[in-house]
Amino acid sequence: METKLAKIAQVAKENLNERFTSLMHLINESSLTQCHYEMKANKASGVDAVTKEDYQENLDSHIGELIARMKRQAYKPQPVRRVYISKEGSDKLRPLGIPSYEDKIVQKAVSKILNAIYEQDFLECSFGFRPKRGCHDALKTISSIIESRPVHYIVDADIRGFYDHLNHAWLMKFLKHRIADENLLRLIGRFLKSGVIENQEYHPTIEGAPQGSLCKALHNPPYAK
Repeated sequence: METKLAKIAQVAKENLNERFTSLMHLINESSLTQCHYEMKANKASGVDAVTKEDYQENLDSHIGELIARMKRQAYKPQPVRRVYISKEGSDKLRPLGIPSYEDKIVQKAVSKILNAIYEQDFLECSFGFRPKRGCHDALKTISSIIESRPVHYIVDADIRGFYDHLNHAWLMKFLKHRIADENLLRLIGRFLKSGVIENQEYHPTIEGAPQGSLCKALHNPPYAK
């Protein structure tokens, strides 16, 4: 999969208007098995209560059955399990959504495909939710700018409730600028609409995207230039 992703990244870099028509085939037994082994152990489980260790048992059978469901369009992501954690610098709680284990590995495979395409569209000054980048890299860049240029002010801004109110229709429109594979788009749409389980009650996700899952990478828009 990595070689094919590298080729996709190269094409995406050379032609910023390229629309990729065949991507879903990259999600296969081999790629999902690799994603499984890349998952960290001892992580909180979703509504399925399945851990990496559980899925490891009869792994080939699990992956084979998962691929079979995906091929016949019968795979449907489960609702995420809602939990809350403390929000730094505030007395409010931050809602997180924990996917089922099987959904985690599918999300990871999808995120690899999206990263190969959209990494080429990001500005160099962008650090959020990008491979091999993080807060410390952003701070180093800011420090370098302050030390080498005249800086009069720094703006610290946040979009209130961005992930809670993300518009699904607009997100899908943005994705279609680069992706023409209807099967992959349908899969992403199913993740967006999978819903939330909180206090044993199901809540549909008409808008927004769950924080705390790999799927969050799908919702971080790289389209501003």
